Amino acid sequence: MGPVAINARAAARPELGGVERGARELTGRLPALRPGGYLVLRPAAAFSHRLGHAWEQGVLPVEAARRRARLLLCPANLAPVASRRAVVVVHDAAALREPAWYSPVYAALQARILPAVARRAVHLVTVSEFSRRELVELLAVPAGKVSVIPGGVGEAFTPGADAGGARAALGLRRPYVLCVASATARKNLQALVPAAAALAGDGVEGVVAGGDRPQFAPEGGLGALRRLGHVPDALLPGLYAGAEAFVLPSLHEGFGLTALEAMACGTPVLAARAGALPDTCGGAARLVEPDGEAVRAALADLLGDSAERERLRTAGLERAGGFSWARTASAVDGLLAGL
Repeated sequence: MGPVAINARAAARPELGGVERGARELTGRLPALRPGGYLVLRPAAAFSHRLGHAWEQGVLPVEAARRRARLLLCPANLAPVASRRAVVVVHDAAALREPAWYSPVYAALQARILPAVARRAVHLVTVSEFSRRELVELLAVPAGKVSVIPGGVGEAFTPGADAGGARAALGLRRPYVLCVASATARKNLQALVPAAAALAGDGVEGVVAGGDRPQFAPEGGLGALRRLGHVPDALLPGLYAGAEAFVLPSLHEGFGLTALEAMACGTPVLAARAGALPDTCGGAARLVEPDGEAVRAALADLLGDSAERERLRTAGLERAGGFSWARTASAVDGLLAGL
């Protein structure tokens, strides 16, 4: 029986969003779980982004066939349309649900390729029951063809992470509330602006970590927020751990990994009552409607209530403790072994 080939295109990207983190974790952990059972197929760095579509659609399936792979695991939403041996991790169907959140080219690509990939795939994996329902609805695939395997939290995300080092490296001299998200319409960072403006008078900054992505529709009007851009992975745990609170105001999340990472670092979480976030947070976050005034009021209330912050800190640590990349990789390995 041949190995399972892993499409490592997303794992090769220098940027690190939830999709890329999941791809890196699976690419690194699966071969260690079953030596000889996996084959990592990684493009040159130049083919990790837009040029990578040609590699993914043309070179990847040929190379997997040449290496006699029995399955092709694609952990980052897309797969070769020609392949009928692909197992695809589709994190969400946001581009089909709301194309305006993305660039016209990207939305058109997703609308054309994703349904074809889903029809031809051996099996689909997604990260939450919310996303599973969306895939069944929007891709018209049978419910039995989609398995839910949540993402995990890396070992570096702990309350003991180096908050002081992150502050120094990033020039953060005042207390701050944090959001980790790209500046895109779906992430709804504008809902943080009223809170940031109000907190500035108390010497507290509204800080956002995350770069821009060309495939996403940008979000303007964020002048009240301090945007750090892409933050190196080594600094992220300390950045979470040093925050007064973490806020995720997204209009749509297939999972909400950053909320769990913040919880694992002992930071109280305020999250939108939208998408998969209520289920992912599991009662360990303060939930709020994703509009500016609601976020401002809820965050002010949270920062003024030390008992509630401590309750959320304790609940968040317990909640995040139920998620690990080792568990995720083991579940994916078990699924693949049975296909």
